[in-house]
Amino acid sequence: MSSVKITLYHAKIRELQEAQIRALEKTAEALHTEVVQAQVMPRDTGALQNESTFVDYSKSGEGRVELISATPYARRLYFHPEYKFQTGENPNAKGRWLEDWLPGGKEEAFTQEAFNKLFKKEAGL
Repeated sequence: MSSVKITLYHAKIRELQEAQIRALEKTAEALHTEVVQAQVMPRDTGALQNESTFVDYSKSGEGRVELISATPYARRLYFHPEYKFQTGENPNAKGRWLEDWLPGGKEEAFTQEAFNKLFKKEAGL
């Protein structure tokens, strides 16, 4: 019978956990940038996509970040793709503007790929 000795390096584990949180936060910022550059959000003055859409990091330590659009009309615009959106400023403007990045969307791999790349960078791997 053989024995195995396992040594846990708690400092390194903590470093990797912190890198994971930073990568998660940066992934959310990358998604926000990607959505703005795709010009899919309805735009009149730019308030919705610029000042009123932001990443909430308050739960990043728990492995959760949120991309929030904090205007009274954001929900109405998002859930009513039948509206005829102006396309002068954002030619791809539509309701459900995040659907391309959700499961089944044409950009669904974006967040996972961004996180993997960012985690490796943050962890020094």
